[in-house]
Amino acid sequence: MNPSERILELRKQIRHHEEQYYIHSAPEISDEQFDRLLHELERIEADNPDLVTVDSPTQRVGGRLVEGFATVEHKVPMLSLDNAYNEDELRAFDERVRKGAGAGDSKIAYVAEMKIDGLSIALTYEDGRLVRGATRGDGSRGEDVTHNVRTIRAIPLSLRNGPKGSVEIRGEVYLSRAAFARMNREREAAGEPLFANPRNAAAGTMRNVDPAPVARRGLSAFTYQVVTDEDVERRPPEVVALGSHSGTLKAMVAWGLPVEPHWKRCDGVDELVAFCDEWAEKRRTLNFDTDGVVIKVDDLALRAKLGATAKFPRWATAFKFPAQQAHTKLLRIAVNVGRTGAVTPYAILEPVFLAGSTISMATLHNAEDIARKDVRDGDTVVVEKAGDVIPRVVAPVTNLRPAESQPFVMPTECPVCGSTLVRDEEEVVWRCENTSCPARLRRSLEHFASRSAMNIEGLGESLVEQFMSKSVVHDYADLYHLTVEQVAGLERMGKKSAANLIAQIERSKSNDLSRLVYALGIRHVGEKAAATLARYFRTMDRLMAATVEQLQETPEIGPVLAASVRSFADEPRNQALVTKLKHAGVNMDSRAPEPAAVPSGKLAGKTVVVTGTLKSMSREEATAALEALGAKVAGSVSKKTAFVVVGDEAGSKLEKAQKLGIETLDEEAFRALIMDGQ
Repeated sequence: MNPSERILELRKQIRHHEEQYYIHSAPEISDEQFDRLLHELERIEADNPDLVTVDSPTQRVGGRLVEGFATVEHKVPMLSLDNAYNEDELRAFDERVRKGAGAGDSKIAYVAEMKIDGLSIALTYEDGRLVRGATRGDGSRGEDVTHNVRTIRAIPLSLRNGPKGSVEIRGEVYLSRAAFARMNREREAAGEPLFANPRNAAAGTMRNVDPAPVARRGLSAFTYQVVTDEDVERRPPEVVALGSHSGTLKAMVAWGLPVEPHWKRCDGVDELVAFCDEWAEKRRTLNFDTDGVVIKVDDLALRAKLGATAKFPRWATAFKFPAQQAHTKLLRIAVNVGRTGAVTPYAILEPVFLAGSTISMATLHNAEDIARKDVRDGDTVVVEKAGDVIPRVVAPVTNLRPAESQPFVMPTECPVCGSTLVRDEEEVVWRCENTSCPARLRRSLEHFASRSAMNIEGLGESLVEQFMSKSVVHDYADLYHLTVEQVAGLERMGKKSAANLIAQIERSKSNDLSRLVYALGIRHVGEKAAATLARYFRTMDRLMAATVEQLQETPEIGPVLAASVRSFADEPRNQALVTKLKHAGVNMDSRAPEPAAVPSGKLAGKTVVVTGTLKSMSREEATAALEALGAKVAGSVSKKTAFVVVGDEAGSKLEKAQKLGIETLDEEAFRALIMDGQ
């Protein structure tokens, strides 16, 4: 089989298995077997670059960042749906449809589908290949999020025997409950604010300018509509042949598109009512959030006859499930300190049975949310399960409020260690910056010992828990004072195992500074940023003393990360911890190749920023070219920036450069500069 034939065969197999796994939840092969197919395709395409196409599975994550999203105008507006909240309103909708159709007492055929609680999306396919993905926006205009859409494996990059020409498919991007829970765990570990619900998480993910993390978050999608052009002559014949919505859904499945499988064609309003009643309870068995049922007239010709108002189509409505709520007393507002130092308020409730379980605690999100709702100790409150999973306080019942109640005041000190709480200007979350705070320490120790950090093999969750319960470890530095005898006395630890662990701890002292910087768990500082900081500042002392301006001048270090490092260094307990680690013998120096102390070249001593997308080279290649000429490439624009290289779709950095009067170079001028410098 020649390379071209093998590539086509591999693409066909990979798409089949993507569809089985991401759409039908019925995988036929293991993850390892799937990865082998993908790696084989990557290898053959690398050897035959002329055979790579945009719809190849290897091209899902393009890797390029964008400064912002271009605006897309929808050819056919993406209208909202009117709502029906009970059976009477549903029957009133049916009556309006029958009247508009001139059907008298005859039954109308409808299609009922689960209402996905996600983000509306419009997908454009040209001759079967995905060319654009856009958000709903205001209904008339949305944002071009094609690069992020391409990472969603449920969405095919090419249709299977789909219509030729241009066709638009509409659907909903969502996060499953399992993916949402996993993503929030990862955000907590990274020191980022948690999302309140899967819908907000999906929307926030699609707003990410880097498609790589979008791919990791596990977004999925369902499609539900083929949009036809008003000009019949321009419609693909395969679309013209679709006479009903039920037929359209079946055709979309045949094309390889993801369609939520629990839809039903209902003959008349009585069947609709029965479907909605059935799923009001059964929805909890689904792996995604749904707050209702979308109801559409099945006959597409009748839809055209019924038309739309300025806001809503007359042929569709959304039946909303009643919210499952209960009233109970809020005994006390308490705060919890997470591993990353996020201090989160929560409600301690008088136990109440709700949606299948007894609730005694509920989320209050943050201090601003409490102030907005004016929730107080002693209030009678309305609670509900957000997405039928997470209990939350909806609102207080103010007419039952005790006369002596007082507004909630967020504590200014950590309730566990007493450190002063801090809050970034752009965040609503208050944080304890003390890394040795006992509330943070358990999971922080696991991170400190992890393979990517100090790589202390054998120091896992069980041992950390025992260290904490016996009060033998109070911060990272205490690990380096443990003895074999102390460890051997712990559960399931003999003398040999204890000696091995102590040897691992001792070995970690010689790690490069970059590992230590990452291990300290500084907010926003991942492995790559830790390596950059270690390489450019060379010692922990210099890093701890660096100003925000000096940090921002470091390549790839932006204002958010710089402020986070400075905040860490300003906390006295963190300063004491670094000193203890130094005295324990932990290496505080970088062994990575040192950047040229005295840069030489045409741009020596100049700070340059690259923004937007360059057509002739990648961001990494542009950075390397500038550094070869002696320039320092920074991640943000400041008064010290010499000039800004501007590519396509440049955004806020270009605006800031213009505001500060800093010189800008387009790609042609930039290439001329490089050639001249060589």
